[in-house]
Amino acid sequence: MNRTHHNGELRIEHINTDIQLIGWVAKKRNLGSLVFVDLRDRYGITQIVFNESFEERLKEVKNEYILQVTGKVIERSSKNPNIPTGDIEIEAVDFVIVNKAKLTPMIIADETDALEETRMQYRYLDLRRPVMQNNLITRHKITRSIREYLDNLDFVDVETPYLNRSTPEGARDFLVPSRVHKGSFYALPQSPQLFKQLLMVSGLERYYQIARCFRDEDLRADRQIEFTQVDVEMSFMDTNQVLEIGEGLVAKVMKDVKGIDIELPLRRLTWHEAMETYGIDKPDTRFGLKLVNLNETVKDVDFTVFKSALEAGGHVKGINVVGEAQNFSRKKIDQLTELAKTYKAKGLAWLKVTSEGVQGPIAKFFNEEQLQFLLTKMDAKDNDLLLFVSDAKYEVVCDALAAIRNYLGKELKLYDPHTFDFLWVVDFPMFEYDEETQRYYAKHHPFTRPKDSDLDKLESDRENCLADAYDIVLNGFELGGGSQRIYEQDLQERAFKALSFTQEQIDAQFGWFVEAFQYGTPPHAGFALGLDRLAMLLCGCDSLRDVIAFPKNTSATCPMSKAPTEVVKAQLDELGIGVIDHE
Repeated sequence: MNRTHHNGELRIEHINTDIQLIGWVAKKRNLGSLVFVDLRDRYGITQIVFNESFEERLKEVKNEYILQVTGKVIERSSKNPNIPTGDIEIEAVDFVIVNKAKLTPMIIADETDALEETRMQYRYLDLRRPVMQNNLITRHKITRSIREYLDNLDFVDVETPYLNRSTPEGARDFLVPSRVHKGSFYALPQSPQLFKQLLMVSGLERYYQIARCFRDEDLRADRQIEFTQVDVEMSFMDTNQVLEIGEGLVAKVMKDVKGIDIELPLRRLTWHEAMETYGIDKPDTRFGLKLVNLNETVKDVDFTVFKSALEAGGHVKGINVVGEAQNFSRKKIDQLTELAKTYKAKGLAWLKVTSEGVQGPIAKFFNEEQLQFLLTKMDAKDNDLLLFVSDAKYEVVCDALAAIRNYLGKELKLYDPHTFDFLWVVDFPMFEYDEETQRYYAKHHPFTRPKDSDLDKLESDRENCLADAYDIVLNGFELGGGSQRIYEQDLQERAFKALSFTQEQIDAQFGWFVEAFQYGTPPHAGFALGLDRLAMLLCGCDSLRDVIAFPKNTSATCPMSKAPTEVVKAQLDELGIGVIDHE
């Protein structure tokens, strides 16, 4: 098919140029003696004008037909400032129907009438929409920028296996049965973690990969079971050097893709500071509503809910919603209470500061001195709304107030949605305790290195042992993270012991990996960034599904291909697999 220009290319300086265009019919308007057609391709839209001599032939043409048009560029009498080609139109000389199209089940435009399930069922049509194509093009620009940055720093792009052995620690693996070794299974990689560390053992020094990863876990707006991460590992670098490379990467992407210069070095918060101030280890720092620790402030207040939490070794925290007391009815506060309860809080206490005094159900439990102490601590003034959560468990208090804070930030429009606020969260706990199994698990993974200052806590004080680990956060989303890795054999053995691994478990799960560390392993560290999540934020989308060409829905199915599906018995027999009856 010959075409002289794309449909977003022609301008006023092209007047009187003879052209050929190809594209889809985005819109057709019959004005009697003239018929106007908007011809669309990936690059834009050009208006074609047909005179009455084409009337009969054009009757057949409908939306989404593909046309090849021959004509001349003329100046448009009624210009359209909303599109780049709005100063011109094409006076048609001839056209050919390249292919016909059925009536589409959705409007092919930025604003469509289709529900998401319909969009996913007819994804190939959804991807014709300019907004969706722009998302994928933006994603391409991100990956191109990343490759340029890492290539220029002498990193080597290396592919690692998709078929590996299962490592039960972490999320569920996707298992792949082996036909050759019946009864045995490969696992799809949750990340290339072990292999990229082995590449450091190999002496490669600087590795990266834009890697496909798989985790069998429940889906949500910012999570897919198959996803892409930018995986980076390097030898002989301390944490500051690693963070410098990581933030330089996002700075280049922001400049290349959005034209934005971000200030370096990025701000750093310790994990403890993030939890204390924002209640979450991936804080949205575009707005205030900071959490206030009130343990000392309310320790003598005769309010049973606060007292019982503190007596159990728990916490009381609050946030000051400045200037919003009059705007929050009891109904709205009850909605916030229900939100808190979804995060296991028993309730939400509140006070309103008014010109007539402090009002609210718990005001009667404070004497004048205690009340003044509270208002000073929370920097409260007239018309402020004070919200409180208390619980014996620190995580419950933080989770509930963080959720309320994020909800209010969006609901009250406390930030500019077009801003980008990056930061590092550093010094994570090395371990987290699971009450159900009564054991400690690695906060990140078993090969994360403790901070040098906390090496003596590895076995004796696991609760307070910090890891030399870091996450990069953007607008309340964890973009990714990494750590210094354990490279000494004796320290790795101590870490396994702290995680309650038996020697049999170590040999079964990681024996092949641990053996490699006996042959001169360099100090090494790395990080990984979620490419899908970065693209989602830079495109201004609310869901990963809008920046992935063919995603899964929340039920982990593909409405277009109908995957996953059952397979014929012959395939199962060849693999030596039987399927139990199931509903």
